[in-house]
Amino acid sequence: MEKGIPSDMYKEHILELYRSPSNFGILEKSTHEATEYNSVCGDEITIQMIIEKGIIKDAKFSGSGCVISIVSSSLLTDKIKGKKIEEIKNLTKKDILKLLKIKITPARIKCALLPLEAAKKALKNA
Repeated sequence: MEKGIPSDMYKEHILELYRSPSNFGILEKSTHEATEYNSVCGDEITIQMIIEKGIIKDAKFSGSGCVISIVSSSLLTDKIKGKKIEEIKNLTKKDILKLLKIKITPARIKCALLPLEAAKKALKNA
């Protein structure tokens, strides 16, 4: 959390992203895609990417889930555009939590990491 900015502002930003997520939809002509499912809560997220010359040119996500998984998917797809495949493969739990900027309880960590797991799965053979 940034100094001087109340956590309520981040919570409002999170809710706004949930209502209108970036990159939600189907990516026509995707070159890589994978779906991850959280059997505990029923969240299901598919990450699609277009990769050219080792760079993620575009990324979208689809599926359904809780606020945390949808917002995490939105933030992750924004982050990975223009990045090299290896950069995405090296992203960690800490990177995702940093993107979210809110405290995530242990019970919700799987929700937050679902899109990262899908992205890494999609890049497995890249």
